[in-house]
Amino acid sequence: MDNTIYKKRRINLSEQLPKNSALLIPGADIQYRNADSAYAFRQDSNFYYLSGFCEQESLIVILKGDDSCSSIVFVPPKDKLKEIWDGYRAGPIGAVEQYLFDKSYDNSEIEKLMPEILKGCEQVLYPIGKKNGFDQLVIDWTTDARSKDRHSKTINILDASSLIGNARLIKDDHEISLIRIACDISAEAHIEAMKNVKDADSEQDIESLYIHEFSKNGGRFQAYTPIVASGENACVLHYTENNKKFNKKDLLLVDAGCEYEMYASDITRTYPISGKFSKEQLEIYEIVLEAMNTAIDKVKVGNNIMEPQEISEKIITKGLVKLGLLEGDPEKLHKEGAFKDFYMHKIGHWLGLDVHDACDYMEGDEFMKYKPGMITTIEPGIYISSSMDVDDKWKGIGVRIEDDILVTKEGNENLTKKVPSKPDEIESLMS
Repeated sequence: MDNTIYKKRRINLSEQLPKNSALLIPGADIQYRNADSAYAFRQDSNFYYLSGFCEQESLIVILKGDDSCSSIVFVPPKDKLKEIWDGYRAGPIGAVEQYLFDKSYDNSEIEKLMPEILKGCEQVLYPIGKKNGFDQLVIDWTTDARSKDRHSKTINILDASSLIGNARLIKDDHEISLIRIACDISAEAHIEAMKNVKDADSEQDIESLYIHEFSKNGGRFQAYTPIVASGENACVLHYTENNKKFNKKDLLLVDAGCEYEMYASDITRTYPISGKFSKEQLEIYEIVLEAMNTAIDKVKVGNNIMEPQEISEKIITKGLVKLGLLEGDPEKLHKEGAFKDFYMHKIGHWLGLDVHDACDYMEGDEFMKYKPGMITTIEPGIYISSSMDVDDKWKGIGVRIEDDILVTKEGNENLTKKVPSKPDEIESLMS
């Protein structure tokens, strides 16, 4: 990786900062599963976006003066003994030479140096509330910095979440190439699952297949905990128990995607465990598929992000009326939100370093409009639990279909289209 990309991102972000300000980006810390057994370390996404640096307990400071900017990073010190146990550390010298920061210090010096670094700043920005304990540290540092000169201006503390998130919203060519790979790995896993589900006995069997396929093809880590939901479990939107024995007559909804070099993918497919849709399952599935395909067509430059949402709601409402699951005029029912008993979530979210990428959905008082380089998911669904007042033949059917869509100058590109979504293609693959 060419680390000049990260330096350019720091410079570009500094140009958006007010004069006499400091932007603070804390890195992630080691998290423990139990006792002294740690989870695999995963760097904070904002920190990684601006550094490419993957060592714990680090801190980025970007300073903006009247006519200049500079970047400082605090990193773990070089330590021969710890490097024997835990691996290589770049140290302050390596952070400057390899990662192109202007200055670097041992992270043991943060408490001593930060008040001095912030002295004279009029504004300190950082992602408020995102890291446990960091809010109080910033307050303490700014208070100490202010006390160094009682005649200096007050230091205002501002939330930088939107500033950083929106910088991440438009993906560059390098990011898009990594997300493509993540999507391809995940797509192949979904295809393998469809081919093998008839021989599986439980949700856990299929979950393990996905994890294996991700890892063997280069996606060691999952972008999120998979949802492997058979039958009525598919009506629980964030179901992750993944341990039910299969009823071969049920549908299986799998929402799973790997992470590749820190970048996420996110795919959902719903398919019959037996390899053949029932009449009722197919009727629900076709409504959702129409809603997804029509919504994807709305993902293009100039349209706002609620247009796919609205068209998916209208198609699902109309389809539910046609099947007798709703009664009345579709247009009126849509305005009343009658579909929400069956389709209760938004149609998608930004995708990038996080599966729910930390970017805004509003520009001022209006919904954001699509721009080239944005990547969004499109994922409509219909969920009919056994507690709903409907004919028994519909109960326990949950369907969601999801693809990852890149906005281009010409329209859009479906990054996950290789996974079949048409019913006949799914059944053919499973036969």
